[in-house]
Amino acid sequence: STLRPSIGFSRVPDTRPGTIGKLVVDSQIVQPINDDEELVGMLWLRLPWREFFQNLYVDGIIGTIAVIRSSCGIDQEEDTIRDLSYAIDGSSAEFLGEFDAHDPKYDGQEVSKVIVDLKVDSEQIPEGLCVPTLTLDLYPTDEFAERYETSKPTLYVTVVVAIFAFTSLVFLLYDFYVARRQKKFIERIVRQDQIVSNVFPAAFRDRLYEGGQKASQAADALLDPMGDGGGPGGSPLADLFPETTIVFADIAGFTAWASAREPAQVFILLETIYGAFDKHAYRRSVFKVETVGDCYVAVAGLPEPDDEHAAKVCRFARDCINTMKDVTLKLEVALGPDTSALDLRVGIHSGQVTAGVLRGERSRFQLFGDTMNTAARMESTSERNRIQLSQDTADLLVASGLSTWIIPRKGKVSVEGKGEMETYWLNTKAAKALKSSKPGNEMPTVSETMTDFSDSSSVSIMVDNFDLDGVEDMTKKERLIEYNVEVLTSLLQEIIASRDAAVVRNDSSLSKIEATIGTGDTVLEEFVPVIPLKRFDARDLSKRQDASSIDIGEEAKTQLRNFLSNVASMYRDNPFHNFEHASHVTASVKKLLTRIVNVDDGNGLEVSTDEIDLVDMAEHSYGITSDPLTQFSVVFSAIIHDMDHPGVPNAQLVKENTRSAQIFKKSVAEQNSVELAWGMLM
Repeated sequence: STLRPSIGFSRVPDTRPGTIGKLVVDSQIVQPINDDEELVGMLWLRLPWREFFQNLYVDGIIGTIAVIRSSCGIDQEEDTIRDLSYAIDGSSAEFLGEFDAHDPKYDGQEVSKVIVDLKVDSEQIPEGLCVPTLTLDLYPTDEFAERYETSKPTLYVTVVVAIFAFTSLVFLLYDFYVARRQKKFIERIVRQDQIVSNVFPAAFRDRLYEGGQKASQAADALLDPMGDGGGPGGSPLADLFPETTIVFADIAGFTAWASAREPAQVFILLETIYGAFDKHAYRRSVFKVETVGDCYVAVAGLPEPDDEHAAKVCRFARDCINTMKDVTLKLEVALGPDTSALDLRVGIHSGQVTAGVLRGERSRFQLFGDTMNTAARMESTSERNRIQLSQDTADLLVASGLSTWIIPRKGKVSVEGKGEMETYWLNTKAAKALKSSKPGNEMPTVSETMTDFSDSSSVSIMVDNFDLDGVEDMTKKERLIEYNVEVLTSLLQEIIASRDAAVVRNDSSLSKIEATIGTGDTVLEEFVPVIPLKRFDARDLSKRQDASSIDIGEEAKTQLRNFLSNVASMYRDNPFHNFEHASHVTASVKKLLTRIVNVDDGNGLEVSTDEIDLVDMAEHSYGITSDPLTQFSVVFSAIIHDMDHPGVPNAQLVKENTRSAQIFKKSVAEQNSVELAWGMLM
């Protein structure tokens, strides 16, 4: 039983100078030496742990706790030693005590190693004895952590991640803007291609890009046809087309109508009509060449030959005549009197024509030749709502079996540069009855048309401000009433906007002026200047909201419509003194007011309010520019100025001593109109 090794902790005196009386803990290993089971010697090894840890580290490495753990420990005076703790700082070591001195927050960060294991068979150990195993655990301290723990790796990772995120964001933004720019670029190219397709026939458009030319090179060829050297920059884009039919369609009465309209109204009419014509041209496979003022020019038979070019142009002209009536009838409510009186005058001629792209600063597809001139003469010598055909066009229709389409015109027509010509009228009823049997003449959907006028044109937006439902069922008087309702409604909106923005001022004299209202036999005798014209105030102008966004209410509009209906009923059917004439005067006055408010610089160019003295303008126009109520009064006077006018001069009324002449001594008819209108208004 004595032939077994043992190890344990023991307390021994500290032998260092100055430590007399102190105890330290060390370990002693006892190993018996046997010879044939006879004990012949004993190996006794002493392990002083403090000295063991000295010189373990190099200088500079500090802040480590070493804990030696015994699986058994020793029992001395009922005190069991299981753990020894040492502080290791560089080459020195300090005994801390017989306990585990490491900070629990560093659990899991220790370095552990078994340093003594005698590997004794447990069966050879007597009961009640223990052969311990010693384990060394190294722990960091706060000092060690402060010295060696660093956030640089985290910082480096954060910086790398931030750089990656920023780079990714830059690439995403770059990709987004590039994609958006590409989208805009493609949309612009598509729109440009659509514009080119509308301006040039497909065959001529394709020739611009033949031979591998880029679009930019083709554009340069259009803008610089002579090239850099001054000589021809390539062959002209022109061809001779022997069989074509050209149509000229002119709006009869347009010049006089436009002279009494605002520019916006003129363009509403033209864009609406020409937009409808464009759709008919697409439907009938007719190419629109150009519009010259109020004249629409189109051709069939080019660039691709077409045996039915004459018949297609006739059908197209018939469609335009019918569309013109429908469009002008509906637009009369929005654009005023005489809009429905506008008609189309059409001329058609067939023959050869030279066609091509006239290159230069503003390249255009144009037609040249005698056929163009003759077609223009056919239009100028035609009549309203009629389609005049030349002999050549009539012969083509007869050859196509459409002899019922033509009606000989009585007498010959004197044509400038041609002498007298025999012409024909197109029988529109026969042309309407006979429909084309060839495919491709069906009415396209909106998405199939060359231009979506309902979306891209300002015409539809402006016309939509008016309720055009049922306009075709209205009488002319009803349409004129609706027009005047819209005119006065717009002025009422201006009045409301002006009142809402007006700076409040206390006018104590108003009640005094009201008390002086006169009494008399006529309305004019009762008039006193109760409300003076308002002086211009820039503060009011800056605060005004958009008048078009103001809703005056359906009740007010109904009252206005009823009042104007009564006014219209009071007009007699006399030349220049009827309700239609009053509506003409109203349209002219409205245009005049617009020109007064929108002052120009004398060269036809409108001047912004920042460039003129608004106060001087208000004084010069007698308050018209500053007070919408004044504008309303002027327009209202134009509407009622000839109510119940008998159609004879005032001198005749006085001579006949009519009832009106007995009441009103001068301006008899005019004062009578004011009297009636005022009574109806009150």
